Amino acid sequence: MRSYREPEPGSSRRVVIVGGGMAGTRLAQQLAATAADAADSALEVTIIGEEPHPAYNRVLLAEVLAGRYAPDVIALPAPAAVRRLSGVRVVRLDRDPGEVVCDDGRRVPYDALVLATGSNPVLPPLRGLFEPHGHDLPDGVHAFRTMDDCLALVAAIRPGVRAVVIGGGLLGVSAARALAQRGAQVVLAHQGEHLMERQLDTGAAAMLRQHVAALGVEVHTECRVRGLRTRSVSGERRAVSAVELADGYALDADLVILACGARPRVGLAHAAGLTVARGIVVDDQLRTSDPRIFAIGDCAEHAGILYGLAGPAQDQADTLAHVVGNHAAGRHGWTQPGHRAAPGSETGPRYAGSRTLTRLTLASAASPLDLAAFGETTPAPGDDVVHLADATRNAYRKVVVRGDRLVGGILLGDLGSVGALARTWEGDEPLPSAPLLHLLTNDGGS
Repeated sequence: MRSYREPEPGSSRRVVIVGGGMAGTRLAQQLAATAADAADSALEVTIIGEEPHPAYNRVLLAEVLAGRYAPDVIALPAPAAVRRLSGVRVVRLDRDPGEVVCDDGRRVPYDALVLATGSNPVLPPLRGLFEPHGHDLPDGVHAFRTMDDCLALVAAIRPGVRAVVIGGGLLGVSAARALAQRGAQVVLAHQGEHLMERQLDTGAAAMLRQHVAALGVEVHTECRVRGLRTRSVSGERRAVSAVELADGYALDADLVILACGARPRVGLAHAAGLTVARGIVVDDQLRTSDPRIFAIGDCAEHAGILYGLAGPAQDQADTLAHVVGNHAAGRHGWTQPGHRAAPGSETGPRYAGSRTLTRLTLASAASPLDLAAFGETTPAPGDDVVHLADATRNAYRKVVVRGDRLVGGILLGDLGSVGALARTWEGDEPLPSAPLLHLLTNDGGS
């Protein structure tokens, strides 16, 4: 095996980021800015990413699928003075002496290691999804998580193609809308009682369902998928032909999109002996159980919470950039392997969690629809609820108020007011003196 490059003693501090997605790229950008601003800071940053593509905004993959954006439009700016290894997979962490081992035999040493490995799509236990002892999906069956997934779907779509989307969460709704805009005949099958049940109440979900149906998507809720029917195409290859429902009904399908959630990628951390629960467990400085190894983004579990959203991943990257930057600049000493500071003795930036806002735009020439959901949308005893609904205008607005604080909301339709409401909620600020009804029915200063 060959070492990537061994710096001379006393030279740059080596920061290796495993994962070239949004979280890892954001961190690299912030570290590059920190190094540029601090003359006494010397950082050598390397990003190792499995995907061969340049880093991109994963949130906008549905817009590429819909044909609104070309892939290069959603590319993220390349961080300055950062080495990027693309199409390279890390297969092992050697914590002593502090190296990552890549699938091409390369060994990359680090002084600080950041795991930004993201998450994998959940593949449901459907009959016919895999052959016994097989690992390949049938032709026509796709996850929707990466640029390669998106490009494969774009290549397969043609007007009139029969597509079944399994899963009616945020990702499934986005994919169904995008496929319909490409001219596919789309069926959305969701096991839950209503669409996007993690974010929406029944009233908002009903309005969303009407809107999606108006785009040409056939929606089935409380619909459990039992398996896939396939046909032989050549040799041992199979292609999907139908989706079987639990009630025995079959949906003809040329394409099947699996939008059934995601699981954190924790295999490297687990094999290296780091503490793993649902995700890689980190403290308020995003450190794992090894003080030289950090984790951010979808793979990280902080205070028992897995966020799985772009906003918290960016918050974590920004905090960690200050933590690592302070260490590299000598403002705080780099912790040596096997040593951890006493609880409460750490100084410097802290990650205190994130407030998450889900935003979705369903664009169409006839009837565009914006959606935003944030915070606690189910009121507790004593909470006040302001609720406005107008089906003729595709407008639904509900906010939950506790004392003088906005604790959650669901907004559909023209979201001129979401800017002011979201800022008030994210900052945990007292509500303005103007009546809340005014914020729900006017521009609201966004």
